[in-house]
Amino acid sequence: MSGYIYEIFGYRVGDESDAARSYAAKRICPFLGTQCTKVLKDRTIAGVCAVHQVKDKTPVICCPNRMYAEEYKMLHQVANIAFPRKLPLCSGRLAVDEAKKGNGAIAVFGHGWGGELRLPNRSGSGSYFVDWILARLNKKGELVDFTAIEVQTIDTTGSYQDALQEAVENRNAVKNDLGLNWENVSKRIIPQLIYKGQVLQREELCRTGLFFVCPSPVFERVMNRLGGREKLPAFPMQSASINFINYDYRKAKTKDGVIRPLGIVDQYSTTVYKLQEAFSSVNLPEGNVYRDAIRKALYD
Repeated sequence: MSGYIYEIFGYRVGDESDAARSYAAKRICPFLGTQCTKVLKDRTIAGVCAVHQVKDKTPVICCPNRMYAEEYKMLHQVANIAFPRKLPLCSGRLAVDEAKKGNGAIAVFGHGWGGELRLPNRSGSGSYFVDWILARLNKKGELVDFTAIEVQTIDTTGSYQDALQEAVENRNAVKNDLGLNWENVSKRIIPQLIYKGQVLQREELCRTGLFFVCPSPVFERVMNRLGGREKLPAFPMQSASINFINYDYRKAKTKDGVIRPLGIVDQYSTTVYKLQEAFSSVNLPEGNVYRDAIRKALYD
């Protein structure tokens, strides 16, 4: 496989604006406001947000931090879907005082917001942890309900160090041998959704289940692996929900110096039971495929 770097340190590779060059020179992630956390094996700070393949020009986001553009707009959008009315988002326990000042608030846990929740250790495979917890508090500061968010982009394979240097120094996209690890869709992503969805279904205050936020190409791969939407009937949000949020680029083009905006492309809710059923089902080929292949190899 081979491809190109599409975005680096938040901006298109071909963007030659002062802003794009400045973030790249300082190795700063514009979405976190800190140094990029993506590091290559030789400790080089990568800064790669999105890539595309040679045969498919569709940019695929490969860094989860890219999903937090516009001051974590995605969290606000999910909160507006999950909860009955719009409330301010606050870091962890700071939400208690904020809730008492007004008509409630949402406590956010994850990625520097509110610290890590102390959950019991999980023996064996699987993990309880999700990327984000949004917990709704009433005007007394009491926990009313909560929802969980899992964010998934795509891992890359291969090496792109030479292409990275060219992108940073000259703002040029050059062909390299990077690929996309689509195997993770079946091996890791879907099994984790099933496991975490089942855990959340047992939570008395989690009434909307798990939100799964991913770029369009990842969403499409997940749906293809599960046999399409016809294998996943839609259900209203409930404690056993898996809520797919197809989150991706919203504009085809942006001018230099402007970060391409993201937003919700589509949303779709099913249940963890239907997800597990679709994942377990196998689309078998017609009978005797091995026999026919052997005969072809022997006699044709």
